[in-house]
Amino acid sequence: MLCVILAGGLGTRISEETQEKPKPLVVIGGKPIIWHIMMIYSSQGFNDFLIAGGYKNEMLAPEIKKHLRHNSKINFEVLDTGLKTSTGGRIKKCMEHAGLPRILATYGDGLGNIKLKNLIELHEQNESIATLTAVRPPARFGRVVIQDNLVTHFGEKIQSDEGWINGGFFVLEKDLSNFISSDEMPLEQYPFSHLSSIGKLGAYKHEAFWQPMDTLREKQELEKLWQNNLAPWKIW
Repeated sequence: MLCVILAGGLGTRISEETQEKPKPLVVIGGKPIIWHIMMIYSSQGFNDFLIAGGYKNEMLAPEIKKHLRHNSKINFEVLDTGLKTSTGGRIKKCMEHAGLPRILATYGDGLGNIKLKNLIELHEQNESIATLTAVRPPARFGRVVIQDNLVTHFGEKIQSDEGWINGGFFVLEKDLSNFISSDEMPLEQYPFSHLSSIGKLGAYKHEAFWQPMDTLREKQELEKLWQNNLAPWKIW
């Protein structure tokens, strides 16, 4: 099954790293994060990739090829989906380019030890048009419990307090394209909100590790995990 990786955004929230390169080429442990994402898929038997490029698109193929030079299993192609195209538009262009009934897809800046075959199995059981991986957001702030204007508990916030958010790692049917009307349409707005209203958006609950790389601090946290041989996404 083809895996699409959204790799065309500007990465403005981590501009310290993205002035000179696209966000998916930001390095964790000596390898760009897109390499780590590709290895998550490849380790579970999915080796064909279509990279949806945009910002500094020309840098993607040479860097990916350099880091995959010893891996003969993986095949990839970079598709220029446009500098200003949003996530929905990028997905639609990739679907039209590939011409397949179903694809896997994810963002180019998030890591997790997702069990992809379980995700696909749930998608098929639900007969969904799209299924997303629902994750617990990383707890970012200290948890404060207040009673009668006094703090009765102060400590680390836990992820289960945060509910569920969209963590990427999608299964998408070709019919999803029917709900994407323009290049500027984000996947996360009308397409998903409409599918949810008609009972065709599935959610695979992933309770284990997931971490985005939206900020320099998060990049440093991922680097620390890798350097200490504690990277939960390293399932190969």
